[in-house]
Amino acid sequence: MKIINLQRRFLPADLLKAISFIWSQWRRQKLPLAIFISLCLNLITAPIVYAAADGALERRSAWAIGILGFITLALIIYLFFVIFQPERF
Repeated sequence: MKIINLQRRFLPADLLKAISFIWSQWRRQKLPLAIFISLCLNLITAPIVYAAADGALERRSAWAIGILGFITLALIIYLFFVIFQPERF
């Protein structure tokens, strides 16, 4: 029987190298990773905002609202920790 490595078969080598590099660097460089994750999540929320507006917003406005929502959520989480654990800051 031949063993097939599905990860190597379906993902290109460059993508695997990029994923392993990001995985190794995430502890040192948190801000770029947070920006990348928020933009990826915005791929999900921007169409939802655009559909909820029923054509009243442009696509650019829907993306901006999604990004502002993530920034607001990040500030809420940050301020929550600052208020309840001030000795860490």
